[in-house]
Amino acid sequence: MGFGRSIMPRADKLFGQAPSLAWAWARCMLFMAALICPWSAQAGCPSPEKTIYLTFDTGHMGVAPLIAEVLQRHAVPVTFFAAHEPTQTGDGSLGDAWAPWWAQAAAQGHAFASHTHDHAYWLADLPAREGQPQFRIRPSAGAMKGKTLHWSAAQYCEELHRASRRLAQLTGQTPLPLFRAPGGKTSPSLLQVARSCGYLHVGWAPAGFLGDELPSEKYPNRELLAQALSNIRGGDVIVAHLGIWSRQDPWAPAVLEPLILGLKRRGLCFATLRVHPQMRPWITVQGGATLARRLQSERGS
Repeated sequence: MGFGRSIMPRADKLFGQAPSLAWAWARCMLFMAALICPWSAQAGCPSPEKTIYLTFDTGHMGVAPLIAEVLQRHAVPVTFFAAHEPTQTGDGSLGDAWAPWWAQAAAQGHAFASHTHDHAYWLADLPAREGQPQFRIRPSAGAMKGKTLHWSAAQYCEELHRASRRLAQLTGQTPLPLFRAPGGKTSPSLLQVARSCGYLHVGWAPAGFLGDELPSEKYPNRELLAQALSNIRGGDVIVAHLGIWSRQDPWAPAVLEPLILGLKRRGLCFATLRVHPQMRPWITVQGGATLARRLQSERGS
C-alpha cells in the first residue's frame, strides 16, 4: 500500500516511447498544479508546519528490513539517500542482493536520492584548473575506499549521478534531483557544482540529527528518544541511517517506532522531500528536468 502518487515520472515511463499528446498535457497540468498549490498533493498532512521529513542514509543494512516494517505499519513515507556501502549481508547496499528491498520501498511510496555512489567525503576545495572547480575527496566505499583523490567538477557530478542511475534501476522511478553529502560536509563551490548538474543539497535541522551514529554506551536509546521528542518541530528534516557499524545497541527499530508514535501524538505527520515547500519547485522543474533528461539520454544511447 503506497502513500500517494509521485508527480515525478516513473523511470520506466520516461525511458519508453514518447508520450501521447494527451499524456503530455496531463503531465503539464500536474506540474502547474504543483507550483500553484504545492500542498495539494500532500496526503494526510494539514500543512508544512505540521510535517516532518524523515530521511535515511544507507548503512550496513542489517536493520533495513525492520525499518521498512515499522514504516509500513505506521504508513510513514520517507526519503532514502543511497550510496553503495558495504553491508552485513549481500553485495553492498545498492547491490543485486538488496534489489528486492529497494523495489518494495518504491512500491510503498518512499522517495530516493543520491548520497554519492561510493560515499565520497568532501575534504577540501583545491585550486581551479582551466576555470573548473577541483576538490579533495575521500570515498569510504568502492574500489578507491580510504584513498585521498583529486576530483574535477565533472567527476563529482558523475559520482552523484552514479547513485541516481542505480536507484532508477532498482526502484523503477526517477530519483529526486537532491543529494546529501556524506557527513553533510560541503563547500559553497561544491554546492554550486552540484546545482549545475541538477542536484540540490539536503542537510538536516538542528534537532534533526537523531544520534544513531553516536556510541550507545554514552548515548543510550532512551536518551536519544527523549531528546528527539522534546526538540523536533514541524518542518524539520531529520536523519537516521540504515545501520551503523560502530553502534552496539542499534537505534532502529528500538527508537524509530516510539519516535513515530510520539510525534504523531503531537499532531505531526510525515512526508517525503518530494513535497517540501522549499524543494518542490526545484524538484518539479529545474533540477528534476535536468536529471530526467540525463537519465533518458543514457537509456537511449
